[in-house]
Amino acid sequence: MTTDRTSELAENLAGVEARIAAACAAAGRPREEVTLIVVTKTYPASDVRILHGLGVRHVAENRDQDAAPKAAACADLDLTWHFVGQLQTNKVRSVVGYADVVQSVDRLKLVSSLSAAAEKSGRELGCLLQVALDAESGERGERGGVAPDGIEELAAAVDAAAGLRLDGLMTVAPLAGPYAGRQRAAFDRLMDLSSALRATRPAANMVSAGMSADLEEAVAAGATHVRVGTAVLGVRPKLG
Repeated sequence: MTTDRTSELAENLAGVEARIAAACAAAGRPREEVTLIVVTKTYPASDVRILHGLGVRHVAENRDQDAAPKAAACADLDLTWHFVGQLQTNKVRSVVGYADVVQSVDRLKLVSSLSAAAEKSGRELGCLLQVALDAESGERGERGGVAPDGIEELAAAVDAAAGLRLDGLMTVAPLAGPYAGRQRAAFDRLMDLSSALRATRPAANMVSAGMSADLEEAVAAGATHVRVGTAVLGVRPKLG
């Protein structure tokens, strides 16, 4: 079984790798500018081990109840864990126990919770501000995220927070609003916002955008990290 799964994942990974390489070549970017993060949500720790054996070093999860036991089961592996889901403050302490980067920072209350937990555990946590391109000023997006005009206030809060490091921006291509169905335009907008952020915070240069369906658009726009689940792991049968 494991050998079948290993060859399946190896083949899928090679396909995704070829797509990223082709997208980088088309954009005139060196391949090493783009980091693949494999989103392992709903998949078992055994898959994470196989992926590690195939050279994957960045994995992402979006639910703490799935992620915490999986991260614990893979604690011996040199992996960088990214938390990409909407994060409730009551889950923060658990998430800070294993996540190296939280990509879904989208409100001030979350910044203070993450800071307190990071300080308590003696860790430095990387933070990406999740930008909602479907949100009006002062509102949050349908899938989480801060409106573009809220980035500066949130960035300043992370700057001032002990135990946190501002690494950059993340977005999910919106399903509604002016960017619905226009992934490339959405990612271009994110890059503009990233440039503005880097003008005052040059180290915050991570741009996490693009998933299985639209990673090419994200690479073309300039994303530094793409988050791919389905294209590597396959479509998981719905539970229940």
